[in-house]
Amino acid sequence: MGEGEETIELRFRIYDGTDIGQGAYALSITAATLKQKLVAEWPKDKTVTPKSVNDVKLIHAGKILEDNKTLADSKITIGDLPGGVVTMHVVVQPPVAKKKTDKNEEQMHKMNACTCNIL
Repeated sequence: MGEGEETIELRFRIYDGTDIGQGAYALSITAATLKQKLVAEWPKDKTVTPKSVNDVKLIHAGKILEDNKTLADSKITIGDLPGGVVTMHVVVQPPVAKKKTDKNEEQMHKMNACTCNIL
């Protein structure tokens, strides 16, 4: 962090309520950089662990932070609590597997089709 750069106190809460990565972060840091730090510091004793940075989502005020945006761009605020700590939620969600072929989807649609005759 540069001299005189504005910082914010953050902590990150994972799925079981454990807080990790608490510290002061520059408002110029990107969400991608935060995610890299969290993956590197992830507790080894947890049952759910991210395999890569892409598995991690950071959530603040109900919004998922975009990787390329800084904390300042994401409008991370501490509200009315001077010197307060902002808690962000960390969700581990592996990327969705690619859809099966259209042929398989078409076959499934046919199998689930229902026909009705109204007399």
